[in-house]
Parts: sequence; C-alpha cells; structure tokens
Amino acid sequence: MKQNSSVIVIGGGATGLFTALDLSLRGINVTLVERGDIASGTSGKFHGLLHSGARYAVNDPESAKECKQENEVLSKIAPEFVRDTGGVFVGITEDDVNYSQRFLSALNSLGITNKVMDVEELIRREPFINKKSKIAIWVPDKVVYGYDLLATVALTASLNGAKILTYNEVKRVLREGNSVRRVEVKDNISGETKILNGDIIVNTAGPWAFRVIEMAGLGEIPLLPTAGIMVVMKEKLNSMVINRLRPPSDGDIIVPYGDSSIIGTTATIIPDPDNFEISDEDINMLIEEGAYMIPRLKEVKPERAYASVRPLIKNAEDGRGATRDFMIIDHEKVDSLDGLISVIGGKFTTSRLAGEKVSDMVSEKLGIREKSKTATIKLMSELDEKLLEKKRVPKVLVKMIRERKGSLDEDRYSTAMYILLSLLARGNNYGDEWEVSCRKIGGKGQGVIDRPKNVLPVLTWNSELRDIWRII
Repeated sequence: MKQNSSVIVIGGGATGLFTALDLSLRGINVTLVERGDIASGTSGKFHGLLHSGARYAVNDPESAKECKQENEVLSKIAPEFVRDTGGVFVGITEDDVNYSQRFLSALNSLGITNKVMDVEELIRREPFINKKSKIAIWVPDKVVYGYDLLATVALTASLNGAKILTYNEVKRVLREGNSVRRVEVKDNISGETKILNGDIIVNTAGPWAFRVIEMAGLGEIPLLPTAGIMVVMKEKLNSMVINRLRPPSDGDIIVPYGDSSIIGTTATIIPDPDNFEISDEDINMLIEEGAYMIPRLKEVKPERAYASVRPLIKNAEDGRGATRDFMIIDHEKVDSLDGLISVIGGKFTTSRLAGEKVSDMVSEKLGIREKSKTATIKLMSELDEKLLEKKRVPKVLVKMIRERKGSLDEDRYSTAMYILLSLLARGNNYGDEWEVSCRKIGGKGQGVIDRPKNVLPVLTWNSELRDIWRII
C-alpha cells in the first residue's frame, strides 16, 4: 500500500513532534512515524527540568541562550504543563564559592535573571538542604511535565492536519540514485508494511538517527550517543530545582517532580542506544553526589532508576564536553543526497526551536513562504469545539471529554484526547466511516467505547483501551 505526503518526519520525540506541528501550521502535508508511542525514547526519559540556561552559561553559552529563550516560550504556549519552581545553585566547598564569580559573570552577560540568596533564607525554603552551604544563587529554572506537553503538541498537530502514526517503524529508506523520496514502514501492531512517499524526509530519530543514515546509504554523522541516568527517590525533598555550583558533572541536579525528587545525571558514551544497563554503582554514585546538596537522600530509598540516551553533537571526546546545542544537516549539501535532512543534538527545552529551524529549511526547499507559528500558538489544552467539528471528530468523544471539566482528573483529559485522536488518525480520516457508540455498563454508568469497524486496535480494545477510556 502506498500513501503520499509532502514531508515525512521520522521519530516521535520532542523535536519530531514540534517539527510536525510547525509544518502542519504552515499548511504543509506532514506524516510523522514513530516505532513506539510518542516520547518513548530520549524525550520521555529526561529529568523534567525546563532549563533557564544557567547550567550552560559558562561552558556552552549558545545553548544557554537558546534555553533561556525557550524556557520563556514554552511557559507561554503550554503553561498548564510547566511549574515555575525556580532553581538554586548551591556552593558547599571553597571550590564552589570560587566558581561563583565566573558563574555570575556568565549569567549577567547572557541576561539570565539571577539573585544571590541569603543562605538562611535558602534553609527556610529548603529545610533538607545542606546546612553547610556557603552560597546560593537563584535562577529561573522550572519543571515541565514532558509526556503531557508532547501529547498536547501531537494533539494540536493532528487537529491541524498532521498524521501521527505511532507504532510504525521505518524499515527501509528507499534511495533512487542521488535522492530519497520514499520509506518503507512496518506497522508494529498489525504487521502491515506500507510505502510512504514524500518530497522531503526529516530524520529526527534522536540517538537512532545514525540508523536512518545507514539505511540511506550514507556514512557517519557527528553523533555522540550519550547515556544519562536518573534516580527517582520515594520522597519529595526539595521544592526548587537544586543544582551544585560547579561546572556540569555527575549527580549535580535534583528536580522536584510530582511527589518525588529526581537525581541526575551521568554522561556515558555508548555504542548502541538499545543496549544499555544501569548498574548499582551508578545509582549509588548519584545518591552520594546528590547527598552533598541534600544529605537526607542517603536515608531515603530510591524508587527506581531510568536512563535516556541523548543524541549529542560530537564536538568533544566525552559527553560532558559536548555541546547541548542542536545541528541541522542538509544531506543535499553535505552528501549530494537530495530529499533528506537530519537533526541531532539539542535538549527537550530547545526542541520547539529545533523544530522551527528545520521547518524553515523544509519550507525554503518546498517554496513555502509561511512563517513559523509555534512560538506564539497556544497548545490545545482546552477543547476547541469548532475545530473538532471541522475535523469531524465524533461528537460522543467530544461530549465525554468535555464532561471531565471540574472533575478530579480534569488536568489529564488532553492526554486522553490525544490517545483517542491517535487511534482515529491511524485510519487516515475522520467522520462517517467511524462507527462509534457509547453505552452504559455496570455500577454508576461507566463509559465504554466500541471499536470502530475498520480499525486495527493499537491497544487490546476489550481491556487496555477501556481502561484508558475510564480516565476520561
């Protein structure tokens, strides 16, 4: 089976989703393919920090400037998913104190808001902080709820015409001479294989980007897959983001996320992003380092540990020295291969900006004059019923989701809406072909949705999807 699209985006992480959104808002026909769920790779396994830029102000000022800008942008377009906790860099040793002047000078030169806090004030606000702290510098770090934000990006893109094909894995990039216009994709749910046609293919596969490059018959790209481990503690021990006042290193960030504190991170270069194990030594090291800032961490049991593999740009010999900036590679210019663009590097915080810049390049190649709108559009967290009606979303779905307003789980309904729309998107159209009904069963009228007749279920319809439906 063949499907036509102007642009194919490979990878459903933060950069890929913002690229799909940006292109769809410019009126460009775009299909995004992701081998798992959205944000199932690097973007779903970061530490939850929306950077102010302070962490990179001394050693990576360009990345710091981008973080500063995008912290403000994401806070405006998706305020429901951002928590303005503030952050503090804590100096404990004399070396930390000596670093403070260099740090403050860099913050001021970049225009990053900062304030030297009274240590006694810090201890009042953060009772578990190390009482031996010698200096504290406040910065506008924030916390962002990653999956909720990206689900809303996917929802907004879908409602503006983008096709978000989750559980669809690229198996081959079909090269024809010095151009690529097609990819072979396998639906990991149904087992069906199809060919997608596009004028341009955008590779946003993160640390797996090199595999797309290999499928296209190209050599290496300057990619440095770097694993970062995070440890989730069973208690929330801080209300602000706590950073160690020193150059970026292991175990120097503690993020308050939900009811937990998350310690991060490491930077280990790895050869294969699908084969990486977390050792007890790594976990113990992170707790030991974090305990310099919050000693109580040694008394609290870790709940779990997880790791992300970051697609850093290879401009240094180790993960700590590599820039956190992003790079857009036009393979027409670099490799004389028309139709393929790759994006590597970057951070969750700067993913919207990366999506904007690569969409600028795509638009120029396609002769599209529309400018990016993602810095100003409000991501959809409220139901726009006129838009849903225009997209022919079944009224029963709109009604049931709308009725969650004012309920215990009101703040989760946009994510649930994305899940349902993603199911519809797999059928490539909305409306009459979808036989959707709602009936009451059991107890107090629990809602159940019957499976549309022409949908291969992404989830087992009689169990998992009904569980999701109960969220709504």
